[in-house]
Amino acid sequence: MATRKLVVGITGASGVIYGIYLLKEAKQYGLETHLIISDTARRIIEFETSFSVDQIETLASFVYSPNDLFAPVASGSFKTDAMIIAPCSIKTLSSVANSYSSSLITRAADVALKEKRRLVLCVRETPFHCGHLKLMLQASDAGAIISPPCPSFYSKPDSLDEIVKQSVGKLLDLVGIDTVLYKRWSGASDLHEYEY
Repeated sequence: MATRKLVVGITGASGVIYGIYLLKEAKQYGLETHLIISDTARRIIEFETSFSVDQIETLASFVYSPNDLFAPVASGSFKTDAMIIAPCSIKTLSSVANSYSSSLITRAADVALKEKRRLVLCVRETPFHCGHLKLMLQASDAGAIISPPCPSFYSKPDSLDEIVKQSVGKLLDLVGIDTVLYKRWSGASDLHEYEY
């Protein structure tokens, strides 16, 4: 069986840790990852995490400049299985929704849509105003999956780390990659254990 190829975009929104954990998990499962980190995301990585950009890039199989529109992932003839943008800034959402391919991340996303491949946008903003919601609907109508990092608590996470991992597991699940990170709901039989 051929190795699954996943394009990963990390853009300039708070929550770059989602993209980092996504790369870590993809590597553990032997996926071939094609990473693009926006210029703003590079600054946020330094601000929000203890990782360096170099450390993150070593997690990926291939790394591209965000401005390299000649990269393989800019063409539909280059076969990939899916793309996840985590986190996805509102600027990136707007570009994807309007087919405005001014960067490699938005071009690769447009390629995923036109080739009918899975594209998951982990939109990181709150609250949403009407314009944000319209953009999400527009992107969804074009074929994107909108998946803000909303944690589930039925898994009873003990730490922020576990909450992030559950969200990352969900993102991978949406592109058909099953991991131990994503704990599935097994029914209401254990609801009596919860205290309200």
